[in-house]
Amino acid sequence: MKILSIGNSFSADAHAYLYQLAKQRNIDLETVNLAIGGCSLQRHWENVENNNSNYGHSINGGDWENKDVTIDEIIKNDKFDVVTLQQVSHFSGQYETYQPYLDNLVEYVIKHQPSTELYFHSTWAYEIDSDHEFFSIYDYDQKKMYSAALQAAELACKATNAKIIPSGKVIQMLRERLPQFDYSNGGESLCRDGFHMSLTYGRYALALTWLVALTGIKAEPLPFMDLDIKTIAQICDIVNEIVGV
Repeated sequence: MKILSIGNSFSADAHAYLYQLAKQRNIDLETVNLAIGGCSLQRHWENVENNNSNYGHSINGGDWENKDVTIDEIIKNDKFDVVTLQQVSHFSGQYETYQPYLDNLVEYVIKHQPSTELYFHSTWAYEIDSDHEFFSIYDYDQKKMYSAALQAAELACKATNAKIIPSGKVIQMLRERLPQFDYSNGGESLCRDGFHMSLTYGRYALALTWLVALTGIKAEPLPFMDLDIKTIAQICDIVNEIVGV
């Protein structure tokens, strides 16, 4: 399976361990992340229209290469089984910012990758004390941002007939159900800077969510890095429940 994500730093978080987790389970999977930090659907579409060459290109969660490639270069010269799209995080809960750019991008992707399976990446809410300048859109309320982003992602999937990758829901459930990630009561934050995922459990949970959503396999608690195996097992249970395997 070959996956292309047209995204930003949040897709970079999702891709970081995805290839490694697939390899650990003997799944043949290759990931390509085409991204610009903070890139919205509107900017992606304008880059398609103008053939702008300002994308970073990362394969299998590795280092960034060819930091001046265009979307056209990638999507017209390779074949992808899956293509994922997402909105920039701060507009994730404002569906009015998605259109008409999302529909335009979907039409473009299908034109050049007619046999691909389309997914929409539903991203997560910021940490409760995040200093992100656009957290004010959601009144600095994590649950409000989560709810708005999930609703917008579901509308996006309905409008485009895409499947959902429920990263945001998984992260929120980890925060609410597992005491070790209850940041408001002294638990570990799943964010490293208030909005990007932590380099340990945050990125691990994302990769597992993507792997289960894209392949349909059931998540099983296998050792990974130096993460606590009991916590891995708890994450697996939540991912399996939310993805529905």
